[in-house]
Amino acid sequence: MPESGIPDDGKETSGTAGGGRRADRTGTGADGRPPGRAAARKARAKGGRGRKKPKPRWKRVLIWTSGSVALLVLAVGGGAFLYIQYLNSQIERAPLDLGDSDLAAPEPDENGNTPLNILLIGSDSRDGEENQRLGGRADLAGDPVRADVQILLHASADRSNATLISIPRDTQVPIPQCTDPETDEVYPAHESASINTAMYYGGPGCVVATWKELTGIYIDHFMMVEFYGVVQMADAIGGVPVCVDANMEDPKTHLRLEEGPNTLEGEDALQWLRTRYAFGDGSDVGRARAQQMYMTSMAEELQANMSLGDAGQLMDLAEAAVDALTVDDALGSVTSLYDLGQDLRRIPADRINMITLPHLPDPDDPDVTLIPDQEPAEELFALVRDDRPLDGEEEAPAGGDGEEGGEPPAEEEPIDPALVPVAVQNGTGADGLAPVDGRAGDITDALRAAGFARAETDTSAAVAESQTSVYYGDVDDRPAAEAIAEALGLPGSAVRNSTTHDALTLVVGADWREGTEFPQEAAEEEEGAGEGGSAIDPDDVHSTEDNDDCIAVNPLYTW
Repeated sequence: MPESGIPDDGKETSGTAGGGRRADRTGTGADGRPPGRAAARKARAKGGRGRKKPKPRWKRVLIWTSGSVALLVLAVGGGAFLYIQYLNSQIERAPLDLGDSDLAAPEPDENGNTPLNILLIGSDSRDGEENQRLGGRADLAGDPVRADVQILLHASADRSNATLISIPRDTQVPIPQCTDPETDEVYPAHESASINTAMYYGGPGCVVATWKELTGIYIDHFMMVEFYGVVQMADAIGGVPVCVDANMEDPKTHLRLEEGPNTLEGEDALQWLRTRYAFGDGSDVGRARAQQMYMTSMAEELQANMSLGDAGQLMDLAEAAVDALTVDDALGSVTSLYDLGQDLRRIPADRINMITLPHLPDPDDPDVTLIPDQEPAEELFALVRDDRPLDGEEEAPAGGDGEEGGEPPAEEEPIDPALVPVAVQNGTGADGLAPVDGRAGDITDALRAAGFARAETDTSAAVAESQTSVYYGDVDDRPAAEAIAEALGLPGSAVRNSTTHDALTLVVGADWREGTEFPQEAAEEEEGAGEGGSAIDPDDVHSTEDNDDCIAVNPLYTW
């Protein structure tokens, strides 16, 4: 797959730059005092340039990072207010969403808690001497910036678990219309383009808009960092532990590691994140797994090693983090970042689960680009929208088992099929087969016979689907969708959340071309596709506990 502006092969794509330019920070801060140590080191490294590099935007970790970032503020004592003001002045901000999505934020649960979705972005910007030195290709300075690393962090409403979704940068997705916040230029929508190019169209806010359109998930915040920010953070934390199952060497990034545990500091941390071909099978999938390992390890280091007694380390970390981040406007203060970090620290380390977006080779260019694998991808997005954990371990409410000290959970009211409206569509003309006339009407009659008096045949839309599915748009409609599936003998995996179906809709697929009860053989086959009938392969899900396992090295990159 093409390297997006990284010196591995030098391929580039033209477009409109999404990054901005800022003033140098080598002078005094907003409070009249000189910048802290991290900023001073940065100024020396840059040789006192008069222009500030665009604010960092690189990836993950920065979430817990930014939370711990402001721990320092509490440690500095009497000068805290001025120091907070100084740190605030160093944080780069940008609008959250440049699209026109009308997605609403999730409603609070019964305890008043809401889930949290944060998009973590890493750019390949070559603006600034340090980014050019670390990324190579200084000739790319000022060129369009790509979002080559994109991870969506979903923290459950009760903070009992988290799901992180990575997406390979060459995945082809729709990019919505975006408006540049600085120039008011309106960029038209693209039916299909590499997701890492969304940054071209006004900056990180268009990346957020693209994810919202792709997933139907409301996004609360973004965090972004560039090459130099990764180095700063790795140095400030004292190194990030990783593990490889063989001696590895990548001639493109010059990363060389011995088999077993390694601690990445400085530029080695950046090169680990940029290494593409040396992990797994040499694809972006192996690279994403390596990035996930790095992220979770860094989060654990932040949680385990930060000490309020080490003010020097806290100051280094605080200054490195604010200097490394570009965030949305709502996160643009140290106190907001601190509150976020403290909130996310509640998530148990063993309930952080990671997955790369299920994908397939792009039919238009199978050797170069990818497309989302629609069935498991939609199931994954539905889990996040419904705030259900990727590991399937639903948390029982306190006292929910009826023991002393708690109330038993309220029982759900049974579904009355006579009150459930459902549209039935004929999608049997999939997989190269001709549609079977009358299938929607036959299944409508079967549903009515089962008590679903409001079932109606819908011929208004032409559909073709391989598998029969019951779609629901509102989470509250899921029990009714499950009741429909049960009445027809459909597997649990047939029930799917959807952003394109406003009402309950049953699509009769090519797997059900005759009869009024779903074929048992097909039900068993679909129920067995992944754990618990899921289309998501459980082997693709990784947790923080998997960091004890060394990542596989591509045999072509060993020594």
